[in-house]
Amino acid sequence: MTSLPEETRDLLALQLIPGLGPLRIAALLERFGSPGAVLAASAEQLAGVSGFGTKLSADIVQGRREVDVEEELRLLEKHGVRLVARGTPEYPAALAEIYDPPHLLYVRGTLEERDARAVAVVGSRQCSDYGRRVTMRLAGDLARAGWTVVSGLARGTDGLAHKGALQAGGRTLAVLAGGLSSIYPPEHRGLADEVEKAGALLTESCMKQDPLASLFPARNRIISGLCRAVVLVEAAEKSGALITATHAAEQGRNVLAVPGPVDAPPSSGTNALIRQGAVLCRGIDDILEELQGVSALATAAKASAAAAQAAPAPAGPPPWLDETQRRVWDFLAGGPRHLDEMVQQLGITVAQLAGMLLTMEMKKAVRRLPGNRYERA
Repeated sequence: MTSLPEETRDLLALQLIPGLGPLRIAALLERFGSPGAVLAASAEQLAGVSGFGTKLSADIVQGRREVDVEEELRLLEKHGVRLVARGTPEYPAALAEIYDPPHLLYVRGTLEERDARAVAVVGSRQCSDYGRRVTMRLAGDLARAGWTVVSGLARGTDGLAHKGALQAGGRTLAVLAGGLSSIYPPEHRGLADEVEKAGALLTESCMKQDPLASLFPARNRIISGLCRAVVLVEAAEKSGALITATHAAEQGRNVLAVPGPVDAPPSSGTNALIRQGAVLCRGIDDILEELQGVSALATAAKASAAAAQAAPAPAGPPPWLDETQRRVWDFLAGGPRHLDEMVQQLGITVAQLAGMLLTMEMKKAVRRLPGNRYERA
């Protein structure tokens, strides 16, 4: 039987309780200090936590009695899966920094330090021939350039992204919505075995969890959270892949989209993303420019500073800026700034700032530079 540290075992018990997602578990750990203390808390003590009412607290107490940790451990051992807890060395550092990281990852395969250089390639399940060609080429080029390719093992674009990386001899990670006791879709079981050998399968779902539709948006935040950039190849206007782009923007990741024919439904969502400010992706050079644009940015910043000294005083701020947008505008007076720096210095959430910058960019008040940096337009 799989042996776990006591704290990891207690955390597993918490994660198995229905209704306890990452944010609620985080609130409980902040209040009680450890998973063991949460498991020992009374319903009255649990109800004292902000956001936990009497009914939820009673449900948690009942759920503690019903969870079967031993059965979960048996399934882990049977399927060659291990648990990676947040805060341990193997847990991906980039994922640990998002707003709602999983407290436990179920992993089949290996996670390596080089997976910090990761790019997600996602898109439609009903991809066109054009989408297939682009996906295979992008994934293969990224793998040959030493980047880990991340996707969701789904039909269509996701599966092709993994195959492209594998054929190039690279690493790839697959993030699933359901548990690892069975692979979904079933026709990708062989592909999953190949991914395991060249990377890992990951999920936050317990071993026997079915891949319910409601779990895919949460799965998508892990895909983007593992990566430095997300590339959408094809996506219809209501495609689930667009949710990954939304998570990526909220997490401060670079978002790129492959353009497609204006009359092709599979490209309607990606074309709309480009119109809204996503970086147009024609190939790996565009991706690498976004990921490795620091030196180019430094050169541009020097040129901008020199031009500013010779130019007349700049015009004042656009009159339509609200108070928060004006703070961003003033902060950019010193030259290009990274999104993360603005979040830290201005005290604005990533989600709020990403939406604000998109609006300001569309109205020509700011300009997006390589490497997720911005300057006044």
